[in-house]
Amino acid sequence: MSAALALSPEVLAKYQPVIGLEVHVQLLTKTKAFCGCKNEYGGEPNTHVCPVCLGLPGALPFLNKQAVEFAVLAAKAIGCEIRETSIFSRKNYFYPDSPKGYQISQFDKPIAEHGVIVVPDATGAPKRIGVTRLHMEEDAGKSLHDGFPDSATRTYIDLNRCGTPLIEIVSEPDLRTPDEAFEYLTKLKEILLYTGVSDCNMEEGSLRCDANVSVMLKGAAQYGTKAEVKNVNSFRYIRAALEYEIERQIGVLEDGGRVIQESRLWNNGEGRTYSMRSKEQAHDYRYFPEPDLPPLVVGAEWQKQILAAMPELPEARRARLVADYGLSAQDAATLTTDRELGDFFESAAKSAKSPKRVASILLSEITMRLRAAGIELGQSPVTLDGLVLAADLAEAGEISSKQLKQLLDTCFTEGRDFPFVYDRDKPQQISDTSAIEAMIDEVIAANPAQVAQFKGGKRTVAAFFVGQVMRVSKGQANPALLNELVVKKLDA
Repeated sequence: MSAALALSPEVLAKYQPVIGLEVHVQLLTKTKAFCGCKNEYGGEPNTHVCPVCLGLPGALPFLNKQAVEFAVLAAKAIGCEIRETSIFSRKNYFYPDSPKGYQISQFDKPIAEHGVIVVPDATGAPKRIGVTRLHMEEDAGKSLHDGFPDSATRTYIDLNRCGTPLIEIVSEPDLRTPDEAFEYLTKLKEILLYTGVSDCNMEEGSLRCDANVSVMLKGAAQYGTKAEVKNVNSFRYIRAALEYEIERQIGVLEDGGRVIQESRLWNNGEGRTYSMRSKEQAHDYRYFPEPDLPPLVVGAEWQKQILAAMPELPEARRARLVADYGLSAQDAATLTTDRELGDFFESAAKSAKSPKRVASILLSEITMRLRAAGIELGQSPVTLDGLVLAADLAEAGEISSKQLKQLLDTCFTEGRDFPFVYDRDKPQQISDTSAIEAMIDEVIAANPAQVAQFKGGKRTVAAFFVGQVMRVSKGQANPALLNELVVKKLDA
């Protein structure tokens, strides 16, 4: 939640925010970008290093082929054009976490340009957000500012992350609200996860975002002075940081001040940004072509081989789930937010009698229990076969919704699959017509007022009688037969 600046809606309405995002994504390769060191999170500090990523004299970089293929896959997934010949450059700057004194990156000839991501605007209409470029580079190390006895006076450096392969995705300044920025990042992450090029784990730094934001009077021809907001570790906080920064800049202008071009840090605890360093002029990184790496050539044939691994992307999959399985747009959207969830659904839906029933149980019952247990879908005690059996029993009316919930509760409590629990604890469902009719007669006799309502035209009251009979039968009455018999009795 961002700190309120108490600007009136009338004041805020005078201005138009302009937002551009720079997203750094660590690629899920086995080794680093330019050496054979392990590319994995964690490990004892400075153990996943070698002369290349430490920048020792005489050590030469060699390009990771899989990193190139992942970059191309990601670029095409967001609609970019691939540059057949791209160039690596040295981006020169001096900082303790960069032992070489420069970063190998791409400058004027990136691997991909001119993409697009579509997000909903404030009215829900689709809005195209341009992607200026996607380029490859290596990550820096990590400065450790706390956790040591002398942290008050010293900073420690862990270079394990040095050389991790990155792609940087730079948007056009097409975003106009924090909500649009949130939707853009959500959509981008969703696409990247589908391609499998990154795990996009923000807590581990696999996906990091810097936001450039400015404000201008509505109708103005020129953008205002921008500030870059850094150090934001979730999409929700990025939205809050942008909300705060937009109000801060408007407040400065309304007070007759001047917005300074600078980098600012987001303080989540206080819900506000703080000045980090001035950026009055663009920093001169003294880019020049990397002399130890030849131009990267990704020809048509190689691109074709790479794109053979492109999965069906979320938007296309949503449309197909609606068409093929008759799902609602909302259910299709929820099932496709995660590739594993969508795969699980489709595998079950192909075997089950009712794909809609599979979707309903998966979304309303299974995922709820996964969240409560704090586990992922791959750790669910209810397997694919278990989901199919549960859906088929529910669809056939052989178990009621209450019985289904009880059985699933047992599955998650005991860590056992649905078929085992069902065979062991099979509910004794009452399907004898005369027995159910006797219970219905009892409930009807006890509720004359509701009977009068039904006969007066309020037919929805039938649900009341179904519920009462279910209570009397302790949830064991066959629901399909019960619904049929209740209406038949009341109509008599």
